[in-house]
Amino acid sequence: MPEFKKIGVLTSGGDAPGMNAVVRAIVNCASQNGVEVMGIYEGYRGLLEDDMKLLEPQDVANSFSRGGTILYTARCLRYNSPEGVREAYNKCRELGIDGIIAVGGDGTFRGATDLAKAGIPTIGIPGTIDNDITATDYTIGYDTAMNTVVDMCDRLRDTCESHARCDIVEVMGRNAGYIALNAGIAVGATAILLKEFEYDEDAIIQKMIDERKSNRARSFIIVMSEGLDGYGSGNYGEELAKKVEARSEEQGCLIETRFARLAHVVRGGSPTLTDRLIGSRMGAEAVKLLLEGKSNLVVCQRNGRITTSEIKYALALDTMFKNEYAFKKCPSPKYNREKNLEGFDEATIKQMEEYCEKKYQDMKDLYKVANTLAFMD
Repeated sequence: MPEFKKIGVLTSGGDAPGMNAVVRAIVNCASQNGVEVMGIYEGYRGLLEDDMKLLEPQDVANSFSRGGTILYTARCLRYNSPEGVREAYNKCRELGIDGIIAVGGDGTFRGATDLAKAGIPTIGIPGTIDNDITATDYTIGYDTAMNTVVDMCDRLRDTCESHARCDIVEVMGRNAGYIALNAGIAVGATAILLKEFEYDEDAIIQKMIDERKSNRARSFIIVMSEGLDGYGSGNYGEELAKKVEARSEEQGCLIETRFARLAHVVRGGSPTLTDRLIGSRMGAEAVKLLLEGKSNLVVCQRNGRITTSEIKYALALDTMFKNEYAFKKCPSPKYNREKNLEGFDEATIKQMEEYCEKKYQDMKDLYKVANTLAFMD
């Protein structure tokens, strides 16, 4: 078992509330075991350019309540090559860094597994508001993002009700609709539009018209995932707002409609208890795994328990889910099932398929609940 005297921690990809709780847990747990922690700034860029600082517990003592990441983040194209990985490996050896904990999404994990293959033990922690890492039930930042959307929609509801309007609210989630689905239910959305499932645009508009004519509803909120922009000009929400106004005016009851893109406000803000707690648990587990000699793993939460998954497995599972289940109507043009599953035996592939099917069915069931509550089922 390797002896660890110093480890590095970096945050990469999109920032997420709760990342600082992860960093704090790593520093404190490592210090308890006599291990130094190098905070690496701006992800893999900081590793290549020696932009880092030795972190003591007092450096991170009150950071857990802050949004974003105190280590900052950036995408580093230079690292995405064999030469870049070798350079990062040499820098770790030069500075005496015995292992790396990388916090981020799937791109971060690809970088981590490359470094592990080069000879530096690595552990990944899922930090992304989108909750779109298939191997885990939960990613750091997800709960805070949903609560931010709920707060913003509640505020929009106030003015919608005052002016008898409809607001179409686009929320982040990249190509995943989890934020839109859960927050949409929580704010009583008239409709929730996701890339993962079919919906009847005409029926939604007609429902609003009928409710306005019968005086059953004064205001409306439609929550949509940003991934829908891939279907048209990139302005789907604005185009839908115009359709609502035009159709309602044709039927003699104009519904004023506004479009609101919450964008990066969804990423910010002080993390919720859930993100602070799970971030702390995952950070502590990552240190434990490194000190036990483990590598090339992602810390996950499944069924309420902290567990792990091999990075290769997690990446392949994620690609399978997104292309064969959630977004099967519009998979990535680069997707190749055979190549994605190379190295996995038939039993493992079957288990992956069953896992993806269940995850998709769970989401589908929740979407059905959303439609039932909105009287759209």
